[in-house]
Amino acid sequence: MALTREQLIDAAVGVLSEFGLADLSMRRLARELDVQVGALYWHVKSKQELLVDVAARLLDAVPRPESPTPALAPMAIAALLRQLRTALITVPDSAEVMQLAQSMRPESLDPLGWILDFLRIAGVPESDATYARHVLVNHLLGSIGAHQEALALAAGTEPSESSSDWGDEAFDYGVRVILRGMALEPIAG
Repeated sequence: MALTREQLIDAAVGVLSEFGLADLSMRRLARELDVQVGALYWHVKSKQELLVDVAARLLDAVPRPESPTPALAPMAIAALLRQLRTALITVPDSAEVMQLAQSMRPESLDPLGWILDFLRIAGVPESDATYARHVLVNHLLGSIGAHQEALALAAGTEPSESSSDWGDEAFDYGVRVILRGMALEPIAG
């Protein structure tokens, strides 16, 4: 049976999810798929290209919300960010993979584009919407990276108060502060 691009992406997501980015090499994927390394490059030009596809696959779990009314757009933005965080938080190094994908092919990450759509619906001027999305996405990915790092550092030790500093409450607080700073405060909840 011939290897498909989908099988390659699935295997890469599996290795990333179980072992993290440091263990996600083309050689390892070839071993996992029982093919020669060269067979992988028939489907992707580089590991970076593969990581863009992995990032997009990780976001597949997030369904497109209905377009909100302008009054509900801030709440929809907050809810979407929480869904994105939930989809990514358990996958080691997912924030780093998302950053790479954003740099290479941001159009392949539809859910991150929905944030921009909702900011526009909320009335954020076009000249500011891209910057506002950038701030929100950086908060999302920074929060995920910090949470994962705190867990990794705390592995094998007693949980401390500081290891919970990067949890859901802190993330939600940051989203509220950012939206409030844009005069787009979501309805509490």
